[in-house]
Amino acid sequence: MKKLIISTLLAATPMMAQVKEKIEVPYIAFPIKMGKGFDAVQANCLMCHSFGYIINQGRQSRTFWKGKIKKMIVHFKAPISDQDAKTIENYLFEHYGNGKEK
Repeated sequence: MKKLIISTLLAATPMMAQVKEKIEVPYIAFPIKMGKGFDAVQANCLMCHSFGYIINQGRQSRTFWKGKIKKMIVHFKAPISDQDAKTIENYLFEHYGNGKEK
């Protein structure tokens, strides 16, 4: 019992830490390219992650973007319709693609 109490107190100690200075989280503005299909990206992608996630992928092929969208739907259960998925794919390939289909 003594070990349980000590373990609990040690685990809870970081939650009691206090900082006297004001902490500011830096704001990072990501350069977003507006265009046809951005509304679908905003409605389906940006509700879960920032635009930085998209930009940090670099310029990629259409197959890459299609695979990313599929991953979001299958593995992360993103509620993206087939029509929106195609719209998002076209937007990402047009604005953040490398010009190659594969």
